[in-house]
Amino acid sequence: APLAQAHFAAWAPGMYCLNGTQKGFDDQNNNAPVSPLYNLSKKDWWFHHVNGCDEFPPDEGDFLEIPANGEFTVELAVNRAFTTLSYGGSNVARFGDGDDHEEFDVLEREGQLTTCITEPNIHTQNETMAAGSVFAISYQSNLEDVTEDNLVVFSVLPHTPWYRLATYEVPNLPACPDDGCICAWGWVSSLHNCGEPNFYMQGFKCKVVGNTGSALLKKAKPAQWCEDDSTKCVSGAKQMIFFNAAEGNNVNVTGYDLSGAPKSPTYNSKMGFSSGRQTDIFRK
Repeated sequence: APLAQAHFAAWAPGMYCLNGTQKGFDDQNNNAPVSPLYNLSKKDWWFHHVNGCDEFPPDEGDFLEIPANGEFTVELAVNRAFTTLSYGGSNVARFGDGDDHEEFDVLEREGQLTTCITEPNIHTQNETMAAGSVFAISYQSNLEDVTEDNLVVFSVLPHTPWYRLATYEVPNLPACPDDGCICAWGWVSSLHNCGEPNFYMQGFKCKVVGNTGSALLKKAKPAQWCEDDSTKCVSGAKQMIFFNAAEGNNVNVTGYDLSGAPKSPTYNSKMGFSSGRQTDIFRK
């Protein structure tokens, strides 16, 4: 099936181009947000402008709800068809391509899950090698007002994308403006983890709900490679990783990591990101 070779997006209420990129058409079989971003101009990669995803906001009043100090779940899938947001959820499975892939469990038990998985095209050999994904938030209500330094990573989920369901932890975020915030989901596929080393950036209208905090967020700084020297790790609020674009990259790495593989800036401790909710992002 042509969809099997697709890549991944995070599917949830509040997302941009949920219905695709055709005006007035609700595409249940939509894979517009899943295409990776590689070697593009900043204008094209920023919030997935390359195919117009940023021009199709969610319906009025449709938000991704982010519970302060709680957690929320999205669906990582190659196509909306394989989520609960299409066809009444009749095509959902353990993985985001509509398949449970029980063969992965068999291979894992035998220690054989070591070659690149291409269906789904998940850019990894197994769950432990999956590069990790993040959500970031900007306290702006309009997409055009979002910048790298007001879009702050607030949750890191290691070993993803893997299963369809992915649950992200939330720190003590303050409430959004009345018209909501803008959130982004992203991941960077690892250089030594199969396939083109591209990155992802996908937009949401979001709202922080529940018992919200009062501390504002710091300005986000670019993360730095710090596997070999923890004093180089950037503490506090960090930007998403923009890497292998034609312009607008915010990280530059050369050489090899401590395992001998090419340095690959992904959302983990090598780049100074801790797992789970990011609690060091607030102004004192």
